Amino acid sequence: MTILASVVLGAVIGILLGLLGGGGSILAVPGLVYGLGIPLAQAVPMSLLVVGIASLFGSIPKIRAHRVQWQIAGVFAVTGFLAAFAGSALNRLLPPSVTLAGFAIVMIASGVRMLSSTEKTGTACRAEGYTVNWRRCTSRAIPAGLGVGFLTGLFGVGGGFLIIPALVMLLGIEMSVAVGTSLVIVTANSGSGLLAYLGNLSLDWGVVAVFTATAIGGSLVAARYGKNVDAARLQKWFAYLIFTVAAYVLVEVIFIR
Repeated sequence: MTILASVVLGAVIGILLGLLGGGGSILAVPGLVYGLGIPLAQAVPMSLLVVGIASLFGSIPKIRAHRVQWQIAGVFAVTGFLAAFAGSALNRLLPPSVTLAGFAIVMIASGVRMLSSTEKTGTACRAEGYTVNWRRCTSRAIPAGLGVGFLTGLFGVGGGFLIIPALVMLLGIEMSVAVGTSLVIVTANSGSGLLAYLGNLSLDWGVVAVFTATAIGGSLVAARYGKNVDAARLQKWFAYLIFTVAAYVLVEVIFIR
């Protein structure tokens, strides 16, 4: 049963990563905790490991298609590296119930964002070709990178659900490039967050292997064959799923535990 649940959860997360450039990782931690019965202390680094590897493989088609803004990805990766350690340190201090409640709140905020219009794009980083106007861009890219990195370390999420709107609406990156850039950033942030947990890492490697393999498969299939999928409609239904999972987590934390 655990293996079957790992396969299903990994496939769902991988597919969402490949189609949307992020978001699927937000289901990883509650799925591991409530679906597979894994303690939160193990679920967070396991989520980071699986999401990071799946994002790496999912980014390969985007890199080959030159759909990555490397300069912006670098800013997010560097700032996120430092912030992820701060987030992981806070995670160790908080009771699991508080962390899960905070996670549920982040899930609700993510779902609201997914239901909002994303047609408008920012202009802070927009420039001709692949160049970046750093004078306008830095003041927004650095705080965004710090915030995403902190949440990565705290909750074990890749942060794609925050990275995509930041890249598109805040920095003015084209959506097709934002998806590839997000996958690269999620890979870097997940690696940084995992490093922060290495000193106290104890995982069920059998579950990790199955979870990772199906997530990689899902991300590669989605990246290759998901071009005709209505991403806007998928994002809308995914938001409703996030609300449902968040409600379940809050009920578990407040009324059952």
